[in-house]
Amino acid sequence: MKHSTIIIILKQIGSLLILLGMIGIVPCIVSCIYLEWYSAIGFLLAAVITSGAGFVLYRLLYHADEPQYNHALLVAASGWLGITIMGGLPFYIIAHITPLEIMNQFIPHGADYTISSLVYFKNPVHCFFESMSAYTTTGLSMAVHEPSVGKGVLFYRSLAQWFGGAGFIVMVLAVFRQTSGKSAILLYGSEATGERLKPKIIETARAIWKVYLWVTLFSVAYLIIGTWLILPDYPLADTIFDSVNHAMSGQSTGGFSTLDNHMADYHSVSMDMLYLLPMILGSFSIPFYYKVIYERRFGELWKDIQTRWLIIAFVIGSLVQSFLLFRADSVPNPLREGIFQFVSAMSTTGWQTSNIGNWDWISVVFIVSAAMFVGGASGATVGGIKMIRALVIQKGLRWQVSKTFLSSNTVKLIKFNGKSMLPEEMNEEFTKAASFAIIFFLFILGSSLITTFFIGNDFTFADALFESASAQATAGLSSGITDPSMSPALELIYIFQMWAGRLEVIPVLAMFRAIFFGTRPKII
Repeated sequence: MKHSTIIIILKQIGSLLILLGMIGIVPCIVSCIYLEWYSAIGFLLAAVITSGAGFVLYRLLYHADEPQYNHALLVAASGWLGITIMGGLPFYIIAHITPLEIMNQFIPHGADYTISSLVYFKNPVHCFFESMSAYTTTGLSMAVHEPSVGKGVLFYRSLAQWFGGAGFIVMVLAVFRQTSGKSAILLYGSEATGERLKPKIIETARAIWKVYLWVTLFSVAYLIIGTWLILPDYPLADTIFDSVNHAMSGQSTGGFSTLDNHMADYHSVSMDMLYLLPMILGSFSIPFYYKVIYERRFGELWKDIQTRWLIIAFVIGSLVQSFLLFRADSVPNPLREGIFQFVSAMSTTGWQTSNIGNWDWISVVFIVSAAMFVGGASGATVGGIKMIRALVIQKGLRWQVSKTFLSSNTVKLIKFNGKSMLPEEMNEEFTKAASFAIIFFLFILGSSLITTFFIGNDFTFADALFESASAQATAGLSSGITDPSMSPALELIYIFQMWAGRLEVIPVLAMFRAIFFGTRPKII
């Protein structure tokens, strides 16, 4: 990789780290509110170190050139890697400076365990894993018992997912003004998906964050009111804390929770149903919300092709999943667990109320292929190949079959998503979507095969397939493999998959290509 390229990338990483450090002040304040002084000190130290490192990089390389076309993907891949490495610093510092007796005070009264999960973050790889899972909005966790890490750390995990959902590069574009129009377009395209909402990329980035904030605030109010009505005896302070955290992790489709067994700890069917809406809202695209909220185009609820088919998929998929679980007789409440887990998987949120390790292999394969592999809408915070690509692939396959029956005089136009495309355009879109789906599938398959050597005898290949698909699709559901006692090799594989899955693989491949072969174009 050229020296000039490295300088350009490091400058952009510097701006990302400045912002990351500033964000760390918020959980520091939350820790102070709950009198968690060691956590507050840990967040403050991490914020100073992270922002300081970013400021030094940015100032030293201030006159570096603006990113060009061949730099944008490298900035996205290396920038997210830098964010997640430094994002693990608060976990590491807090785990090392907090005395064991203080850690154990975080354990809820009456819990059936005696050691705080903060102790696991003394391992730097676990910190990296938790940070990668948080910022990529995956939801797999090294915190075995979430409530035992303290309110400040719980809030930080949810906040990290919320910021990671809309994208750090998009946030930098919204906050800083130093990036030129052309470079801003390239950086925006390297991380964000979906259409531009405004003529200027900077305005689009700000519009994304405004919409994202409004929908999240709606979820906060909805969950507070809903929880209060369903569980009036649940402590109000806990209702507010849970709702704020779950609204952030729901809108980002991240799936971290403040509870040990996620929504199952409420012991209420009504609460399970209450939490379906935040997951579904998180799976819809930001451009869709912009049209509905700011342009008052309420017909988009059914007119928008991704939103329409997501609604259909949620309904049909949930019923099929429930039927498969009922047929296998593997869970006590097949309808309740089938609906909740399918919506959680397809939205790639990752809230889990069922022991998926006990599911039969047909149910596992269905939720992997029909839900996690597809994911939600392009332009949302979801993982998977995205609904729009799945629709393009099915349209392309239908076109490939249908065109064999057309005469040479037939006007060949393909209608898709309200547009008419020529055969060449349809073939191009189909090729891109199918190629990405194949790469995505190969990553999951390859990881599943490799990880079978590290999972031990307690798990099957179906478990390995499920866990790999969950990491790659940033879904966060687990068959039980993800655990602090897992093999370090297995942990690093899942870290890589979460990173690649969040960036849709190509930027990561581009980064490795640049490292080993440079950035010069080559004829393939």
